[in-house]
Amino acid sequence: MKVEQIYTGCLAHAAYYIENNGEAALFDPLREVQPYLDRAKKDNAKIKYIFETHFHADFVSGHLDLQKKANAQIVFGPGAKPNYEAITAKDQQIFKVGNYQVKAIHTPGHTMESTTYLLIDENEKEHGIITGDTLFIGDVGRPDLAQHVVSDLTEEKLAGHLYDSLRNKIIPLADHLIVYPNHGAGSACGKKMSKETTDTLGNQKKTNYALRADMTKEEFIKELLEGLTNPPGYFPKNVLMNIKGYESFDEVMKKAENPLTPDEFETLANASQALILDTRSAEDFSKGFIPDSINIGLDGNFAPWVGEMIPDIKQEILLITEEGKEEEAITRLSRVGYDHTIGYLKDGFESWLTSGKDIEKTERITAEEFEKIYAENNIKLIDVRKKSEFDAEHVVGSVNIPLNNLNTHLAEIPKDAPFITFCAGGYRSMIASSILKSRGWSNFKDVIGGFKTIKDTNVKTSEYVCPSTLL
Repeated sequence: MKVEQIYTGCLAHAAYYIENNGEAALFDPLREVQPYLDRAKKDNAKIKYIFETHFHADFVSGHLDLQKKANAQIVFGPGAKPNYEAITAKDQQIFKVGNYQVKAIHTPGHTMESTTYLLIDENEKEHGIITGDTLFIGDVGRPDLAQHVVSDLTEEKLAGHLYDSLRNKIIPLADHLIVYPNHGAGSACGKKMSKETTDTLGNQKKTNYALRADMTKEEFIKELLEGLTNPPGYFPKNVLMNIKGYESFDEVMKKAENPLTPDEFETLANASQALILDTRSAEDFSKGFIPDSINIGLDGNFAPWVGEMIPDIKQEILLITEEGKEEEAITRLSRVGYDHTIGYLKDGFESWLTSGKDIEKTERITAEEFEKIYAENNIKLIDVRKKSEFDAEHVVGSVNIPLNNLNTHLAEIPKDAPFITFCAGGYRSMIASSILKSRGWSNFKDVIGGFKTIKDTNVKTSEYVCPSTLL
């Protein structure tokens, strides 16, 4: 049986495609659906089903557009109540895709409708399980997300359901089955996922802490909840979009594909409440940018950081990208529900420079320059990495303000004294720098290469402690 994993690194997301005898199915597709349609066309196959493992929080699924364009049926697990036409499967219900079978196994815990799909080949041999956020490689789905949508679904209740699902539905399955999860390392849907994106269930039974045979329910709940941080703010909003429905991706793209000259861009920025989002690299942004613009580079975890740092999912956005990257930026914004891009700067930042309009810059220093300042000055050092990264190892004397908490900790950052910002490699600290610049801070420097380069100097750092969570 052939299962094609379609992995998108910036979201640490895996969709799956299967095809047999002219019929195809997709599992947990992303917002832009044309690649899936093209894939089925290559096989001369009709997409029959779109299987959803649950109502996703970290991205907006492409199930509705696929339903319309492929005339396919959406399938959710037991208890799902979407505001559109879909099949609500029964536990153990079987769906045919050509000569393949897909069995829905209700595995509540991450969410109440969470469902694992058992794949059975044309010879009726069980091949693998598409687990969604129920079971990852090395981890299981966090049980605290649904509470932000339905208040009485506490994380303790959901963790208890997940324990039962794993013990009663997953562990009894055969060891040879291949586990196909929805996410890998880097996703905020679990706290310590492996970089591997598939494994056998047998190996997970041996190595995954959540599948230990001797673990009581109380021990499981305690260990699962330990080390969880607040989920990204956009998660509940994406859940509601996936439940209630959303605008077609084609319409989102049509509104956003609006090239603007520098004069038009400036006029629209002044006339609207649009946020100016610059998606160039940290290095390019630091050398010159439009005043009040925010930098979140396409070359990193762009969509999740947009979701973390732009609170209003309906915020109008004006884009600055490298030439030819406009469509990619619009697409990646829409994956997490930011559907209100109203235009972009035609010919990129160079056109703004050529026009002679005002620009700003951010001062950056090397790790060697940082070492000299560190030795000679009592200056505030702001580390914007995650708390788990900071706790594992940090510059002695630095203060941790994680980037996703920056907006609520601005009072801790001096305006009347110099300071230095850094992260792991420079991507996140430039996001922070751009936000600080837009809010009126100017007396600071950012470290090129971040903590990774600082560690190669003689700057004093704390002893390394292995983290218990990657959140």
